[in-house]
Amino acid sequence: MKKKFKCDIDCAACAAKVEDAVKQMEGVVDAKVNFMLQKFTLEADDEHFDEILKNAIETGKKIEPDFSVEV
Repeated sequence: MKKKFKCDIDCAACAAKVEDAVKQMEGVVDAKVNFMLQKFTLEADDEHFDEILKNAIETGKKIEPDFSVEV
């Protein structure tokens, strides 16, 4: 499943760090964090999508505390 969300992230470097970390998570097929458009795209396993999304947001917050996603 692939879904796009509105997100809030402060800088391009932080967006790249969050994107790289989320891509390495189990169950994630692909992830993109677009700083300019303030968009977070997650492609992950259908069965566990909600759990993976929750973990991806938590991972993003560990890297950039101001990172937020509108679910």
